[in-house]
Amino acid sequence: MSNCTTNINSTFQENFLPPVFGVEFCVALLGNSLAIWLLLTRERRHWHTGIVFVFNLAVCDLLYVLSLPLLIGYYTNDKNWIFSDALCRIERFLFTCNLYGSIFFITCISLNRYVGIVHPFFMRSYVQPKHAMMVSLAVWFLVIGICSPVLHFSMTEKKGNKTECLGSATDDQITEYIPYSFFLASFGCVLPFLATFTSYFAILVVVWKNDNITNAEKRKIGVMIFTVIVLYVVSFIPYHVLRNVNLFNRDNSCSRPPSMKIYDGYQVSKVLVTLNMCIHPLLYVSVFDSMMAICGLPTSRDSTDRYN
Repeated sequence: MSNCTTNINSTFQENFLPPVFGVEFCVALLGNSLAIWLLLTRERRHWHTGIVFVFNLAVCDLLYVLSLPLLIGYYTNDKNWIFSDALCRIERFLFTCNLYGSIFFITCISLNRYVGIVHPFFMRSYVQPKHAMMVSLAVWFLVIGICSPVLHFSMTEKKGNKTECLGSATDDQITEYIPYSFFLASFGCVLPFLATFTSYFAILVVVWKNDNITNAEKRKIGVMIFTVIVLYVVSFIPYHVLRNVNLFNRDNSCSRPPSMKIYDGYQVSKVLVTLNMCIHPLLYVSVFDSMMAICGLPTSRDSTDRYN
C-alpha cells in the first residue's frame, strides 16, 4: 500500500472539461436519440444483424450520455462532488461500460460486415438477427463483468473542504488498480483492435478485387472503415495509453513530483474518448439507409442488405 498522498491541483479540468462535455452531451444526445428513433420507426421492418449491433451501440451511448450532466456539474463546481457516493460509483461505472461496450459492439459490427462481404453465402444461410441478439446479450454480460470492479475502486474522497469523485482509485489502492487497468487496456482495447483491423484488411482485399460491388456499397464500407479508424486513433488508443501512464505518474509520486503535463494530457484524452459517442452516428450512417437519407447520401437497400 502507498503511504504517499498525490497532490495534483490543476485548473485545466475545471476550465476545459465542462464546456467540451456540454457540447458532446448535446451532439451525442441528439445523434443517438435520432438513431434509436429511426431504428424503432423507419427501420423496424428491416432489422438485419448489423442493425441489431447498431441499436445496442446506440443504447450503450445513450445510457452514459444521460449521466454526463453530473460530470459537467462536478467540474463546473471546482471538482466538488455534491451528489452521493453511490452516484459517483454509478457514473464511473457507466462511463467504463460505455467505453468497452462501444469497443466490443464496434468489433461486432466490423466482424459482421466481414462475414457478409467475405463469406456472403454463409451469411445468408446461417446468420440471422436472432444470432446477433444472442451475441449482443453476451457482450452486455461481458462488459458488465469486466467493468464491475469499477464499483469497488471508484468512490468519493474528502480532500480539504471538497469531495472528489475518483475516476480510478485512491492513492492507497493504486497498486491494486494498475493491473486491472492493464487488463482493461489489453482485453478491452488491444484484442478488439486486432480483430477489427484484421477483418478490415480482408474486407479491403475483397472489395478491391470485386467489380460486382457497387459504388454505393463501397461508400458505405468506406464510411464504416474510416469511422472506426478515427475512433481508435483519436479516441480509444490515446485514452488507454495516457490513463496507464498517468497511473504510474501517481504511483511514483513518492520519489518525484507528479508531472502536470501527463495529468493534463490524460484529461484531454477523457474528452477524446467521450467524443466516440459523437462519432458513432457516422457509423450508423454506413449501416442503415434512413440515416443516409437524412445526410443526403444515396441509399441502396435492395442491393446492400446482404452485406450488413
